[in-house]
Amino acid sequence: MNTITLRTKIIPLLAIISVFFIWLLPLGFDYFETIIAAIIILIASAIEFKKGMLKSLGFQKHKFKVIPLLIYTPLIAIGLFILYYFVLIPGVSHFTGDYIDFSNFDKLRGNFIGSLSVLPFIWISAAFGEEIVWRGYFMKQFTKFFGDGKLSLTINIVLFGILFGYLHGYQGINGQIITGIIGSTLVLIFYKRSYDLWFNIAIHGFFDTIALIAIYQCWI
Repeated sequence: MNTITLRTKIIPLLAIISVFFIWLLPLGFDYFETIIAAIIILIASAIEFKKGMLKSLGFQKHKFKVIPLLIYTPLIAIGLFILYYFVLIPGVSHFTGDYIDFSNFDKLRGNFIGSLSVLPFIWISAAFGEEIVWRGYFMKQFTKFFGDGKLSLTINIVLFGILFGYLHGYQGINGQIITGIIGSTLVLIFYKRSYDLWFNIAIHGFFDTIALIAIYQCWI
C-alpha cells in the first residue's frame, strides 16, 4: 500500500466509519458526539490535505464576506424555518398521522437561562460540527470519488439526506423525514454556492437559533 492510497482512500474510509461508530454505538458521549466527530474529520483532512485541510472542507477565504453571512444567510434561514413550520411539519404530520417528538427540548421551554446557555453549543455542535462532517467532509469525499454530475449529485443529496434524517431519530419518524429534507436542502445550497462551508454554517446556525426561540416560546 503506497502513501497516496493511505491518505486519499484508507484514511477517509476509517474516518467515516469511526464517525458512524460514535453516532450509532451507545458510547455515552451524548451531545458531544458531533464535536468529537468533527475533530476526527479535521484530523483526517489534515492527514490527507495537510495545509489545504480547511480549504478542502469548504472554508474559502474569498467567500468569507460580511454581507452574505450576516444578511443573506439569516434571510435564507428564516425562509427555511417558514417552510419547516408551515409546510413540512403539518404536511408530514398529515401524511404519517404522527407528530415530531420535541420532548428532548422540554426543559428549555420558558427557560431563558437554559436556552441562552444552549445557544453557543448549538453553533459549535450543530452549525459548525454537523456542517464540517456532513457537507464539508461526507459530501466532498463523495464528490471526490464520484464527481458532481447530475446523477452523482442526485445520489449525494438523497443518500446524505436520508442518513442525516435517520440520525435524528430522537425526534421520531416525522423528525427524521423533515430533518432529512432540510439536510438535503443544505446539500443543494452547498453545491450551488460552490462548496462554501461558511455560508452553510451560517444558515444552519441561524435556522437552529430560530428553532431554539420557537421552543423557548412554546411555538413548537
